[in-house]
Amino acid sequence: MGALSFDAVKHLLLCRVERRPPRLDLDFYPYLPKATVEKTRAGSYLRLLSGDAA
Repeated sequence: MGALSFDAVKHLLLCRVERRPPRLDLDFYPYLPKATVEKTRAGSYLRLLSGDAA
């Protein structure tokens, strides 16, 4: 899963032991930056193909 930190590896191991899916609750890690991911519109890809991307 590309986990590099101690916390991530510990979380994955505990999930396996407890037989539950890995899901990281970010409330326990307030120092991690919050990421916002927006949906990409199909028109954005069409602009790249047309050469009009600026």
